[in-house]
Amino acid sequence: MAADVQASGVEQDSSNGRLPPGVRLQILTTEHWSLLSTRALSWNEAFSRASMFLSALSGGVIALALAAQATSFDDRFTVFALLLLTPILFLGIATFVRLVEINREDVRWVIGMNLLRHAYLEAAPELRPYFITGWHDDEAGIMTTFGATAGPGGFTHEFVTTPGVLAVVDGIIAGVLAAMLGSRVELGASLALGIGIVAFAATIALLSVVQYRRVVRLRGLDHARFPEAPTDA
Repeated sequence: MAADVQASGVEQDSSNGRLPPGVRLQILTTEHWSLLSTRALSWNEAFSRASMFLSALSGGVIALALAAQATSFDDRFTVFALLLLTPILFLGIATFVRLVEINREDVRWVIGMNLLRHAYLEAAPELRPYFITGWHDDEAGIMTTFGATAGPGGFTHEFVTTPGVLAVVDGIIAGVLAAMLGSRVELGASLALGIGIVAFAATIALLSVVQYRRVVRLRGLDHARFPEAPTDA
């Protein structure tokens, strides 16, 4: 008898073009776990790529130290350093760009999970007091899930993130390369140092702009489907 009642309920929901509540909830939870798994894979990739770059940089520094002892910092050392640091800088910039893309993707996964929580609360609004993460897909809801406050935030915070740290390291490598090139063409120690400082600052500024345009601006979504109402607590 119970099976007949359940079957009739499924048929009734199907006739109305709607799945049974249990099936809809199962679909939502499956999608939620899929997004959680995707976030975990993305962060694993981010940590792996950052570790790979720092390992390459550490090996390069050791190689430069050995070369300095063997060449006594003559022209051979300069050529070796330029040939070694150039691919390391490329690896650092590529790692930075990929980490920025991962952060951008992470924002989208958070938006998806906020939408799913919104669906959960539509089905069971009495559970709202127990949710500490966001259930809106606007900037306020996204930043609530991240445990942060809405708005552009402090500029210095960008440099404590993993891409921000890599941007500083890339700037140092670029500055060293520029200074060594200046020294190679005999521009003088002061001028070569100035070129290195300019390259250092320019690299950090350029990478910071890329991070802002690709990630920070994404938080201010103008097409949110479920923005937070002004009367929400």
